[in-house]
Amino acid sequence: MKYKMVAIDVDGTLVDKNGNMAAEDIQAIKRLTHSSVTVALCTGRSVQTTKPFIDELGLNTFHIFYDGAFIANTYTKCKMHSQHIDADLVCEVVAFCRNNNIYLELCANGAVCTTDSPSPLLTNWSATIDTDRLFVEKPYRLGATHHDFLHMDPTVVNFDDIIGKEDILKAEIFVGNDDEAMQAKQFKDYFGDRLNYSIVQSPSLYDVYFINVLHPQVSKGEAFKQLIDYWGYHPAEIIAIGDNLNDISLLGTVGVSVAMGNACDELKHVANYITNPIEEHGVATAIKFFFQL
Repeated sequence: MKYKMVAIDVDGTLVDKNGNMAAEDIQAIKRLTHSSVTVALCTGRSVQTTKPFIDELGLNTFHIFYDGAFIANTYTKCKMHSQHIDADLVCEVVAFCRNNNIYLELCANGAVCTTDSPSPLLTNWSATIDTDRLFVEKPYRLGATHHDFLHMDPTVVNFDDIIGKEDILKAEIFVGNDDEAMQAKQFKDYFGDRLNYSIVQSPSLYDVYFINVLHPQVSKGEAFKQLIDYWGYHPAEIIAIGDNLNDISLLGTVGVSVAMGNACDELKHVANYITNPIEEHGVATAIKFFFQL
């Protein structure tokens, strides 16, 4: 089988706890692109916090951001897809979190778009790519560590002032102790399938879980189906590599699914293969195995 595309998660797969990519992984990915293999990053991160890695890898293609809520090419400044949470539902989320003392972050991308596009599937940006917004109403005991890792400072606002003015692509809840775990369960029980949820861990905070709260039809897997259609590849021609629960839907859309050696047990259970941990450059190991590069 000649594989034509590789989808790669970022944190815990390509980027380590210090926020760095291994030289071996960088070189392996560049060998892929030089061999005309399409490489797409698929992450819960914003565009702005992923772009430095895209630039270092020289990836002039479409990538998935915000856990599937945003698909774009940062080189051509073309957007393929975005799906925000309905403003009325955001209002309800904010009210619930206030009433139950749940720390909440709201994420948006404010890129202004035009209709001048090379394809009916795409929309050109008319503003710079660095238009991501991270909003909070109050500080969180571990928020500074997380924000420093991402190199993204939050804007402190009253959420009431931005709802309806900013398209919220993702909300985020932190779980760092038993009380917060109970609050998160109450949140999910209350909103049910009106929202979608993905659970991730940051390499910088292994004892903290992040629950990404998304539009009910948003996931990495659903977004990646659009990339497959765009490129015209068959799923059997695609490899996906990940490490966390939010990668399960992604791995389920491709022919060959690879879990990192440091991946959660749930992902390892659904993967076809398990590669080395990130500390042993598992991405490069997988690329060498499947492509002999």
